[in-house]
Amino acid sequence: MQISIASGKGGTGKTTIATNLAVALADSGKEVAYLDCDVEEPNGHIFIQPKIERSEVVNVLIPEVDHQVCNFCGKCAEVCEYKAIAVIPQKVIVFPELCHSCGGCQLLCPEDAIKEIPRPVGEVNQGKGKGVYFVEGRINIGEVMAPPVIQAVKKFSPEASVTIVDAPPGTSCPVIEAVKDSDFVILVTEPTLFGLSDLKLAVGMLKRMALPFGVVINCSSSSDKIVEEYCMAEDVDVMLKIPHERAIAEIYSRGEMIIHKNQIYRSKLIGLHEQILSKVSSERIGNPQR
Repeated sequence: MQISIASGKGGTGKTTIATNLAVALADSGKEVAYLDCDVEEPNGHIFIQPKIERSEVVNVLIPEVDHQVCNFCGKCAEVCEYKAIAVIPQKVIVFPELCHSCGGCQLLCPEDAIKEIPRPVGEVNQGKGKGVYFVEGRINIGEVMAPPVIQAVKKFSPEASVTIVDAPPGTSCPVIEAVKDSDFVILVTEPTLFGLSDLKLAVGMLKRMALPFGVVINCSSSSDKIVEEYCMAEDVDVMLKIPHERAIAEIYSRGEMIIHKNQIYRSKLIGLHEQILSKVSSERIGNPQR
């Protein structure tokens, strides 16, 4: 089973939920893999503290033009949807950062003057910590396209009974790449107007993707009901509420696991997993093709 932990905005406690859920399940005897797909700001390692056993560079393919063969017809620039190639008199200019590695320019070049060469955009690290298989991606500074690194992270995922995907925040292409194969998605939010606004976007995204999901409200308090009221109106399940407590913030700020300091939260996260199992089972009975 693959469970993705996502959020409409950053700073909601997504990684707190993802890492504590992974370790709680591993402590209970399950084989768990944790994938940090927030490749622009991976911080799951702070809590999992893995021993890295393997690292590999992530490459994408970009065009290289043989100017001795090229007739500068401009076909490559014409077919490139992302304006990654420009043709000027007697020269073809490639903009690597804009290239999406679709291969169209090479395929349609009438003179066969283009070949694809690898360009490094990040790295993947694999190891184990706190009984959890750990994989993280790190995009190179200055790179703008995270999906290839996220794809590499998921490719490196070991076989496990439960895979926890720590997705990037937001609702753009990296998030979709991270969550698209999930059996269930947990949306972590906070009871603020900003949190609610971005939660609505994330809910819309997952409904469009037809993925089952539920909500966890972090920093919850009895006076903040705006997220709960929205979820009730939209028939979205609030699966867990984590109170706004100083003790939890202190544990997090030290890079420690909440479940190792407070057994109540271990039970709550195990209960969260049981809720997910029940919902996924019901979903599969109702929709056998999933």
